[in-house]
Amino acid sequence: MNQYVLFKLEDESYGIEIEYVKTIEKISNITRVPNTKPYVKGVINLRGEVIPVIDLRERFGLPIRDYNNDTRVVIVSIQDYIIGLIVDSSSEVIYLNDNEVDNPPVVGEVNTVEFIKGIGKKDGKLIMLLNLKKVL
Repeated sequence: MNQYVLFKLEDESYGIEIEYVKTIEKISNITRVPNTKPYVKGVINLRGEVIPVIDLRERFGLPIRDYNNDTRVVIVSIQDYIIGLIVDSSSEVIYLNDNEVDNPPVVGEVNTVEFIKGIGKKDGKLIMLLNLKKVL
């Protein structure tokens, strides 16, 4: 059984394994960094630590929209990297058993969504489970 932190982009639910999530913060001042990809919004200062932040909406090719009171930065840590992921909102932590997770859809030899490592099914909802290594 695995635990996932859920968040929303558009009307879709996404999940990240809880062991990668350090904290979830409200959106704060972001300092731009020149010559980065458009989805890299810059860096934030989180309790004295400078952390790069990426906008997952832009990373996934979703329409850009203004940040609001629900916008959150999910701070993740993977392989000695600490990165903030800007999401529309963060909702809850859930448990998923292995039998509640399907493989991502495959078309031919290529995964249709390279960032997705599985699809969770819980209470009639589908949850896209992120492959953080591919996202980052």
